[in-house]
Amino acid sequence: MKFKNNVVLVTGGGTGLGRAMGLQFAREGAAVIVNYSKSKERAKEVVDRIEAEGGQAAAIQADVSRNSQARQLIEKAVARFGRLDILINNAGWTRFIPHNELEKLSEEVLENTWAVIVKAPIYCTRAAVPHLKENGAGSVINITSSAAYTAMGSSVIYCAAKSALASITKSLARALAPEIRVNAIAPGFVDTGFVNWSPEVLEHLKRKTRLGRSVVAEDIAEAAVYLAADAHSTTGQTILVDGGVVALGPNA
Repeated sequence: MKFKNNVVLVTGGGTGLGRAMGLQFAREGAAVIVNYSKSKERAKEVVDRIEAEGGQAAAIQADVSRNSQARQLIEKAVARFGRLDILINNAGWTRFIPHNELEKLSEEVLENTWAVIVKAPIYCTRAAVPHLKENGAGSVINITSSAAYTAMGSSVIYCAAKSALASITKSLARALAPEIRVNAIAPGFVDTGFVNWSPEVLEHLKRKTRLGRSVVAEDIAEAAVYLAADAHSTTGQTILVDGGVVALGPNA
């Protein structure tokens, strides 16, 4: 197993990409902290699934967009399993707002998007640094988006926030080397129910990849396992997992 005796913390781990990553890391031997803000029952389902498969997991509530709660989350995670080896900053927040409807970018949308996507990874990472350094080979993985490259996403502020997180990934990789590697994954469209897309937009997005199939949450989980376990000389990088859309262009 790739992560025997390791502990991974996944923010926003009760649903979507976070759920898939937590399950995959558990299958590779990691004890998993499933962080959630509001999805208590969903987080418990992930923990129950991991335990049913013979793994170790715990759900911990925290709004990681608040510095005090992010710090408490890290301390509770370490208290629960005695260490922290991998931090996955996956928590997200967005609303679908067409880019030409700027008046709909309310203060709530602007503030919540920026707080969860940009501020939360900084809060969690800096609180986790002392623990990640203890074992000399810590790993931080930020979940950005192909929207950071295309400027096409659920809203203007969402694209901006994901672009900022890509830059933060490089800055942290430089600052925390050599003890901690910091990388990112930029998913393309993955239908997890995270965004309130219309049925028409959903169908259009599913047809865009060059591989003839949609990207699924398990694809992101596999990339995260690679970055944490096998990419020993990789830091400051972002892996695009989008079916080739950014590199090759979308299908017509």
